[in-house]
This record gives sequence, C-alpha cells and structure tokens, in this order.
Amino acid sequence: MDYSQLGVRVRQQRELNGLTQSQLAARVGVSSSFIGHIERGEKKASVETVVALCNAMEISPSVLLQDSLSDAVMRSQLSVDAENQDLMNGLMHLVREHSRKRGYH
Repeated sequence: MDYSQLGVRVRQQRELNGLTQSQLAARVGVSSSFIGHIERGEKKASVETVVALCNAMEISPSVLLQDSLSDAVMRSQLSVDAENQDLMNGLMHLVREHSRKRGYH
C-alpha cells in the first residue's frame, strides 16, 4: 500500500467535504496531528481508522484505497450491464459527433 497516496486522497476528500483537519479528527476520534501525519504519509492508518475516515467523509473505502485494488477488482466494480453499455456507447457517439461538428478533435 502506498501510504503517501492514501494521504493525498485523504486530504483531497477532506477538502472536498469542507473539513479542517481538526473537524475530521473529531469525527474520526483521533488527534488533528494524526490526521496531518496520515495526509503527509508519515504514519500508517489502521483498517479501523481508514473505515472511520470513510464514514466521517461519507465515501467508499475504494476511494482511499484505489492504488491497493487489483485491476481485476477495479474492472469488476466498473462493469456495466449490456443495456447500460449500449446507452454509454450511444452517448459517446453523440459526444464525438458534436465535437466533430464543432471542429474539436
């Protein structure tokens, strides 16, 4: 696991949630300095802490742990049924057509 990347994602998600380190720490039940250490990749977060971080920021653990997931797991989470795949293909066709007409490449 790349703890520096985990820390980057914790900081990004915290900021997206409009939280300070102190506010996040209070929600998680740890010190604000520990949140800082996690964000800088200086300390490892336990599974319990990662779960608490996710709960506090209302995100899936996969958001924070994405570099630890295998390609097969990521593909299975992103799998799309045939009907939705057809819809997505149709939307992509429309976007490409619109871009072509506007002179975008």
